[in-house]
Amino acid sequence: MLRNAGHDVKTVNEIGLSGETDELVLEYARVENRILLTHNCDDFEVLHEFNPNHPGILAIYNNDDHTKDMSNKIIVRAIANLELANIPLANQFIPLNQWNY
Repeated sequence: MLRNAGHDVKTVNEIGLSGETDELVLEYARVENRILLTHNCDDFEVLHEFNPNHPGILAIYNNDDHTKDMSNKIIVRAIANLELANIPLANQFIPLNQWNY
């Protein structure tokens, strides 16, 4: 759905980093100047706090009530809302859930 919305997306599987450390995935994002989209919020927030120099991390938090989790369609809409707000993403850790409106 992200690709259909015009986003240039690469998954960890596609780039051969599935199963690799979060540090390595974030370093790839830094080197390739790619924004990272993750459900692994806690670990990437720690990495962001340790070194906030990156193109941006968009975090998707899961809810205790799984019926309130963000679907792929809602994730695409939340990213569009964030883009419309013209918020700079570089060096930011942004919970994407708050952009779901």
